[in-house]
Amino acid sequence: QVRLVESGGGLAQFGGSLRLSCAASANILGFASMSWHRQAPGKQRELVAEIAYRGQTNYADSVKGRFTISRDRAKNTVDLEMRNLKPDDTGSYYCKVKASGLDYWGQGTQVTVSS
Repeated sequence: QVRLVESGGGLAQFGGSLRLSCAASANILGFASMSWHRQAPGKQRELVAEIAYRGQTNYADSVKGRFTISRDRAKNTVDLEMRNLKPDDTGSYYCKVKASGLDYWGQGTQVTVSS
């Protein structure tokens, strides 16, 4: 069982920045991948960014060049640095890890970008 706790959400202005952090209750060295997803009202949850075991990263086209995913193995965290935010980035952001063939999700943190 892996517990994930997200933090760092809040209100940002158009063009502003936020940094989300996800703290895992287990050593992230054992995780196949860690990722951030978001869900806007009335829409399906979508992948925003992921980082694989060997460090490969993947981003949704809509956030490329603006968002950066990173992990800290000493702290067992995965962060999402978000810059040049747009109103379309508004939504609930969820951290997910894949470990031992299972998916674990955090409870989510809200990001709201005003125009």
